Amino acid sequence: MIGAVVLGGVVIDGLTDSKKLTKKRREELDVVIRQQAKGIGLGWVHAEELDRIGLSAALVLATKRAVEQVKVPYHEIIIDGTVNFLKDTTKGSYVATLKKADLLIPSVSAASIVAKVARDAYMTEQDMIYPGYGFHSHVGYGTAAHIAAINKFGVTPQHRLSFAPLQKYAKKDTIPYNPQCKEPSFANKVLRTSKGIGDVAENEVAQYLVRAGHDIIDRNWKTKFCEIDIVSKKDALVYFTEVKYRRQPGQGGGLAAITPSKLRQMKFAAEFYVLANKLSGTDMRLAAAAVTGEPPEVETFLEVE
Repeated sequence: MIGAVVLGGVVIDGLTDSKKLTKKRREELDVVIRQQAKGIGLGWVHAEELDRIGLSAALVLATKRAVEQVKVPYHEIIIDGTVNFLKDTTKGSYVATLKKADLLIPSVSAASIVAKVARDAYMTEQDMIYPGYGFHSHVGYGTAAHIAAINKFGVTPQHRLSFAPLQKYAKKDTIPYNPQCKEPSFANKVLRTSKGIGDVAENEVAQYLVRAGHDIIDRNWKTKFCEIDIVSKKDALVYFTEVKYRRQPGQGGGLAAITPSKLRQMKFAAEFYVLANKLSGTDMRLAAAAVTGEPPEVETFLEVE
């Protein structure tokens, strides 16, 4: 993942190479940067994309995505290092490369900080989705504990199968770790059931929301009266998302299942959740995600009210 920041003349004390800061200090500066910077972009490339196109192309793609998110004017792009990842784009001529730019140039320092904080937040979310892997602790690095977890439970959709130590898993199913599944072989069978594939679809939507800047508050919240697939928060809004899965895109579309009756149920469930969790004054949004295919992919996400 790559970060891009336009400070636009704003001076923020304490900016430096993110690796030289504590996690707490990075998070403090991240708040200030997001409040004061003129523009911010984050370019994500996910494991499946990286495996398909390779590391070098993934770095180019992530850089493009980060820069494309910046909507304010700028006159120069400074890339940390010696490689111009934008050289084959229309922005290539605006690029200057510089070793240790994240230490020397405030805007690049800020970009490295927001990228690392976003990465850490994403891995914390993965720790909730895939308990047992320790994503919150190692944030994806190949620590001994991480390798031990892979050997025990198998790989998840977050693992890069082109990475040499994981290539042996390339022809096997990736699995959502389920603590009730004692052996990975059984977990693979779970994927073939309706509930199993539904769980994977919900995982995919949760990851989609996190990439879009949401914080996941709750998943599979149930009472005897109602249930909600995913509760998330972005900015001041709380989203209540219904996940609809279809194995094939041609099966009418998952969103076709959001009938007026279903919409009333969703609204009741959201209001009940707010009441049960004492969230008075919450600005709510009802949303639905249509997921298709095997492995599932988010086809559509939209607000339904």
